Amino acid sequence: MADFHSLFIADVKRRLIDESEKRINICLGELTEEEVWQRPNPQSNSVGNLILHLCGNARQWVVSGLGGIPDERNRDAEFAEQGSISKEELVAKLRQLMLDIVPVLDRLSPEDITKRYVIQGFNETGLSALIHVVEHFSYHVGQMAYFVKARKAHDLGFYRGLNLQKTNEGMSQ
Repeated sequence: MADFHSLFIADVKRRLIDESEKRINICLGELTEEEVWQRPNPQSNSVGNLILHLCGNARQWVVSGLGGIPDERNRDAEFAEQGSISKEELVAKLRQLMLDIVPVLDRLSPEDITKRYVIQGFNETGLSALIHVVEHFSYHVGQMAYFVKARKAHDLGFYRGLNLQKTNEGMSQ
């Protein structure tokens, strides 16, 4: 039986790479280059801005915060961008982020998970930093999916092929 640490790290990878990265790429595939940078209103961000923001945030919290790489984030630039970055470049930035996160996750010890870090001015444990990054991705991927669904009026197929009507009866503990 796997220990909590191994299960947790595996789940962080699954949620970020197998779910979030995949879903972002599906959303990008549905949009034109112009639509990637459209903002629903002045108080909202474009899909492109959200991708840059997630890359900046996760790099700051995991690669720098937990991994010890120097923090060079420019958060304001993530939101100021208005379209000079192509969909292909956004996909590459997201892929590189995941490639940079995996070795950090792989070398985190159980002690690193309980250790305290100051990240973006917040005093967090390694555990809370990773939970933050996973939930932050989930939140913004949901915004992207909503934007695409509202724009394109069709299902994105995130759960295609799965029977989501199954109940938990008879499931082993």
